[in-house]
Amino acid sequence: MNPVNILLVDDQPAKLLSYEVILEELEENLIKAQSAREAFEHLLRTEIAVILVDVCMPEQDGFELVSMIRQHPRYQNTPIIFVSAVMLAEPDRLRGYAVGAVDYVSVPIVPEVLRAKVRVFADLYRKTRELERLNADLEARVRQRTAELEASADQLRQLNEELEHRIDQRTREREEALAQLFEAQKLDTIGHLTGGVAHDFNNLLMAVLGSLNLLKKRLPADERSERLVTNAIQAAERGTALTQRLLAFARRQELKPQAVDFLRLFENVEDLLAKAVGPRIEIRKSIPVDLAPLLVDSNQLELALLNLFVNARDALESGGAVTVAAAAEEARPAALAGGDYIRISVSDDGEGMDEATVSRAAEPFFTTKGVGKGTGLGLSMVHGLAAQSGGSIQISSTRGKGTTVSLWLPVAETFVKAQPVVEPPATEPLTPVSRPLAILVVDDDALVRTGTVAMLEDLGHLPREASSASQALEFLADGPNCDLVITDHAMPGMTGAELARHLRSVFPGLPIILASGYAEFSEDHGLGRMLRMKKPFTQEQLRAAMDQALSGKVAAA
Repeated sequence: MNPVNILLVDDQPAKLLSYEVILEELEENLIKAQSAREAFEHLLRTEIAVILVDVCMPEQDGFELVSMIRQHPRYQNTPIIFVSAVMLAEPDRLRGYAVGAVDYVSVPIVPEVLRAKVRVFADLYRKTRELERLNADLEARVRQRTAELEASADQLRQLNEELEHRIDQRTREREEALAQLFEAQKLDTIGHLTGGVAHDFNNLLMAVLGSLNLLKKRLPADERSERLVTNAIQAAERGTALTQRLLAFARRQELKPQAVDFLRLFENVEDLLAKAVGPRIEIRKSIPVDLAPLLVDSNQLELALLNLFVNARDALESGGAVTVAAAAEEARPAALAGGDYIRISVSDDGEGMDEATVSRAAEPFFTTKGVGKGTGLGLSMVHGLAAQSGGSIQISSTRGKGTTVSLWLPVAETFVKAQPVVEPPATEPLTPVSRPLAILVVDDDALVRTGTVAMLEDLGHLPREASSASQALEFLADGPNCDLVITDHAMPGMTGAELARHLRSVFPGLPIILASGYAEFSEDHGLGRMLRMKKPFTQEQLRAAMDQALSGKVAAA
């Protein structure tokens, strides 16, 4: 892979050095400039793939520089990323996009984010150049072959026309394939970035929710203060719901697939869907009673239906009808693996979407609704559910005629329609922990670790902290001198799952709770039925998990 040239423009040498350190692992050619004049000298001498520009510079600010760069014919489409050390207002951002910037990065810079953005544009530059080279080669071959045919006798003219037709057809097929590949790579890149952001955001929400709940317990009897804290908690909980949708799009949510009778599932949620769309919209259904069962997480499928119905409601401002249909069809998307699938479609006769909107409809945070009317995560969540369940999603829409969203989901191999109701065996209630316990909290995020320790201290326990799995092993080297271990999973070096597996082999009787911002456990972790918690968790959820983990061990202790 040939390195490309990346131009870094900033008047401060220290910041240029920091960009160079962050981007050096990309193994690209980094060119530095401390002024607009020096930047233009590099631009005129060298082919530049990506440009990073500081917004605030003394002689000429970033907006003016970008505007001048865009006037050069060679750099009208070059990706330009603004780096800003100050909080920019929305008009400033719009001004930046207007002069030609494609993205913003705020200081302090998150190295992984900056590298990811620069890598995407650098790879796009390479692929664009490769495509231009291939097109040039193809055009050269066409011209050569055409010249040979034109020099031939009249009996070869018909062959010449046929050959040109084949070349045109092949070119169109190749362009369509490249467009599909680019779209798949774009969604995959967004998915990886989204999953990481959601995981980190869950850690932040963990610290926020834990601190707010503890603060609420300590507030004096003041109605105004309590109302403000409650409002903050509700906002954080809404953030938790958003991260779940992001994880669904990134295919990192924990699914529990099972055989699902879709007709029964829809009948159970039909009243809820009717309330969601309102009385002006009629719900129609076409679901055969003998439909084969689906292999899917029923809760997530209900949530997907709710998202699709809300989208349909927003498209039917003056009322109309939403139709739900399900059928087993032999024709299916080519990307699906072998096996049997059921097509579930939700259609409306609303305003519809144009082709450009349909192509971006499944992207997270993309929405055509007004401010405050949507997050742009509904179809993203549905797309993630379909992909993670081994299926696919198709969106077809015509402006002014309506939209149909089709979900292709796999058929469950075995299913019994009428299963007898079996009462679960009676279990003794969990014994609440009633004495102070020594608890080891392992988490590489200081904010999460501090919040968890605070919740445990508020419950009357004696927590100890470890910032890594290796530090936890040092603490436990002389024996299990604690009653419980609560460990994060996604940690550098040894993960929480690896730590738990090691502790199980060394201290079989030591209770362990595994926490994570997203479900990334696979079957080969050998964790069995180990207790797990999803971040963010509340103090009550933590208490319940502790009671469950220590059930049967409190009396012995």
